[in-house]
Amino acid sequence: MFPKYHSAFLETDPEFIERFDNFAFDEVVNSDDLDDKTRFIAILASLLGCQGVDEFSVMLGAAMNFGVTPVEIREIVYQATAYLGIGRVFPFLKVMNKVFTEKGIKLPLENQATTTTENRREEGTKAQVEIFGEGMRDFWKSGPEESRHINLLLADNCFGDYYTRKGLNYKQREMITFCFLAAQGGCEPQLTSHAAANMRIGNDKIFLIKIISQCLPYIGYPRSLNALRCVNSAAEKGGFFKMSRTWLITGVSSGFGYEMTKQLLEKR
Repeated sequence: MFPKYHSAFLETDPEFIERFDNFAFDEVVNSDDLDDKTRFIAILASLLGCQGVDEFSVMLGAAMNFGVTPVEIREIVYQATAYLGIGRVFPFLKVMNKVFTEKGIKLPLENQATTTTENRREEGTKAQVEIFGEGMRDFWKSGPEESRHINLLLADNCFGDYYTRKGLNYKQREMITFCFLAAQGGCEPQLTSHAAANMRIGNDKIFLIKIISQCLPYIGYPRSLNALRCVNSAAEKGGFFKMSRTWLITGVSSGFGYEMTKQLLEKR
């Protein structure tokens, strides 16, 4: 998994690293049948979410050994900006490019953008509708006047600038968003909503539990258990369009906005 990599912990903390490596790279890996590439995509996303930049630099090489391409790695890092902010993503951009350069990968990589500054809102809305459903069609112009611009920014920036890019499909993008939110903690309303969105597009409950399991060594038990609770909550409500009124109302604070939440309540 880590050719030519020698951990200094083997000399300074041998009993710790022996137990951790056995746990993370044997017991957890063999706990389910998740494919290696998906596992490493989830791990990289979770390390961004929990700000594990040192471990990220190590896992980059392992991820590429198991088939994750430089373009896919770059897309994970780029999309993290919408959920973590550039202040937390900037160090990972630097590490990623450093590793790529050391491996002889020519930069910049091939452009993956599919939108322009003129059509990013429209295309972003299309992505929202495909992932969350028809209720997102007019989300960008909904909500109280003083905060409506944030819904517009979500459509044109988060979805129009990132989700529309090539390199990862919608199922992969929703999965890494789930990992960003689970790993950073404190985002349980959004995490529940994105768990439901994952299920809506084919990443079912069992798949998401496998993702949580593989991220557990990197984000710890509290955030993993919180993520599991959010997945169970989303599954119990039957996904995005079968929410209870109480859970649906949390959409106001989880990024859906008042108007969209009201529209969904009216459709029940």
